[in-house]
Amino acid sequence: MKLAYRVEDGVRLGSLLWEFGPGWRMISSALLGGGIGERTWVLNAQVVAGYSRMDPVDHLRELGPDGLGVGMMTAASVERYARAVDGEVEVVATVGLRVPTWAAAPEGATDPELAPMLAEPAAAGPPVGTINLMAVVPVAMTDAALVNAVMTMTEAKSQALIEAGFPCTGTASDALCLAVRADGPAELFGGPRSTWGARLARAVHSAVHRGAASWHPRT
Repeated sequence: MKLAYRVEDGVRLGSLLWEFGPGWRMISSALLGGGIGERTWVLNAQVVAGYSRMDPVDHLRELGPDGLGVGMMTAASVERYARAVDGEVEVVATVGLRVPTWAAAPEGATDPELAPMLAEPAAAGPPVGTINLMAVVPVAMTDAALVNAVMTMTEAKSQALIEAGFPCTGTASDALCLAVRADGPAELFGGPRSTWGARLARAVHSAVHRGAASWHPRT
């Protein structure tokens, strides 16, 4: 993983880049390279608060290396990433929690967590949010196991946030990417009680909990 910086709109912004090369398969919810397929790199790029470009996929392509990759964005500071390892599973979380939200809310209702932010002057800019997860599991998985593993990551993230004292399941713009080997015997399960799913859950929980606990609003 490499941390690099660039300047856009007069703002110094960080990016985290993983360069895997061939032999890896990924599942992701990202705008660039999302879905399931072979990918060679992953980028988690910080953007300015109030990001308004209408071509985020092209923007991510500009920022990433050549070849097929995954590109995620966040307005949170990526240099404040939290890393955890459990039994050869590695997870890196970038945590922005200025707009924590519950996944299920009544239609048309304003989350209590959002109310103070909505009352701020427009000049203050949109609040910083987004929790992005990057995970690496050094074994192959079936498509079904990959989907199961995404469920596991999401559940572990929400558990960590609640245990860290944030009344939420995440933010409205969270993204994730999971990289596994493309070759070898494929694991059939990715749930929290499977061998690799359990390790993944613990690593996600640890990284998110650390990132949430060290996150201070308005800093």
